[in-house]
Amino acid sequence: MSVIDDLIAAGRALVDAGLSPGSTGNLSARDGERILVSGTGTSLGALSPSDFAITALDGTVLGGAKASKETPLHLGLYRRRSTHRAVVHVHSPQATAFSCTQPWSEANAIPPLTPYFVMRVGSTPLLPYRMPGSPQLGVDVFEAPGDFRAALLANHGSVVAGTNLVDAVERAVEVEEACRIALLTAGTPRRELSAEQAAELAEHWHSPWAAPTVH
Repeated sequence: MSVIDDLIAAGRALVDAGLSPGSTGNLSARDGERILVSGTGTSLGALSPSDFAITALDGTVLGGAKASKETPLHLGLYRRRSTHRAVVHVHSPQATAFSCTQPWSEANAIPPLTPYFVMRVGSTPLLPYRMPGSPQLGVDVFEAPGDFRAALLANHGSVVAGTNLVDAVERAVEVEEACRIALLTAGTPRRELSAEQAAELAEHWHSPWAAPTVH
């Protein structure tokens, strides 16, 4: 399959998982030194080969459709780490709802309630609110401290990077599930994984995880 085919399949997977209502959200993949990103106003469940913009890593437009206004957000994650080969940004219901709450810690917006979140996603900071499409989103995600491959955008949604598109989609699904569980257990005397348990999982699965300095 080509990168375009993989992007189209990933878009359908996100819609099938309920993570991309309407024409919201965008996704991208790195192809050499180029980034292919879904165009503005596209529906992720009905993408075609003509729906993708091509940009350089510095944001220079190289061709294709009109790039999504959230392209700087994608580029920020690609610039963080060379192993980031695909990026998914969605306004999924649970992640968006949880992005409207106070973060669990400075480095982790979502508490470690299940081992799968720590294993598959790891540290997920809450980045400041910016107007959708603001170039500052790309600056925020690039300059944010610590090691991470997913983040919540305050009052906005989530952005997730993966080693490929399947990885990125699966990680976005896990973020959504972790936020759903956090919302379901909010206000209850819930039991979180201990710092030692989370650290053990992160080490075993090579997942970034920062223990909170203040809980």
